[in-house]
Amino acid sequence: MRKLIKLLRLLPNRTYRAALRYRVAATIEHDGFLRSESFATLIDAGANKGQFSLAARATHPEAEIVAFEPLDAPAAIFEQVFANDRRIRLIRAALGEQSGMAEIHVSRRMDSSSLLPIGKLQEQIFPGTEEAAIENVRVVRLDEELAVSGLPKPILLKIDVQGFELELLKGAKASLPHIDGIYTELSFVPLYSGQPLAHEVIAWLAEHDFRLAAIYHVSYRANGAAVQADVHFRRVSDPALPPTPPASTTL
Repeated sequence: MRKLIKLLRLLPNRTYRAALRYRVAATIEHDGFLRSESFATLIDAGANKGQFSLAARATHPEAEIVAFEPLDAPAAIFEQVFANDRRIRLIRAALGEQSGMAEIHVSRRMDSSSLLPIGKLQEQIFPGTEEAAIENVRVVRLDEELAVSGLPKPILLKIDVQGFELELLKGAKASLPHIDGIYTELSFVPLYSGQPLAHEVIAWLAEHDFRLAAIYHVSYRANGAAVQADVHFRRVSDPALPPTPPASTTL
């Protein structure tokens, strides 16, 4: 039923309707966040077939989009979907701390693929996401691949890399001062082997001047335990953020 409701929401939009020919459904569930956020550039890390970029294009038609996707199959579809969009550039690579080649664990559901091994808990909670193959892909550092300081501002970095968030961010340290917002999927339980959990990423970003601004789309296990969520961070110097209250002093 949810898929049918989403389809009915997609069909009136010409761009969304055209993308459905390639079996690409825009992630309109992010519309609330996207419409509330101002950005002139989107860096779409883990772009897959372009689902998030499609939604962002609808809410921000003038934005520049730079997307990263390491897997050939979804990258080829991305290029077809956006063939006539001159404001979008796709880089066929993953983002990480070190540049080079790496093995990616390809999931049966392509958007669950990761540079980390897929864990048993991932397979239990999300059936159909088990490993189907291993491929070698190119990994680049954001700091080396993109001159972020020269991109139109404000800049939003969207991250959907299935547990590889901290590796990506560590390869973007020089870029972070030029980025205004970060929107990333984080996990509260280990779905991939060796992945950092939400509290670790939140703490790391706090050390690099990003404060948690909002949490969206929390998913839960049958027992009520939280599994993952989409988390929005803003740079501390962002004027849209309220000032940090002073620490209390005990006399």
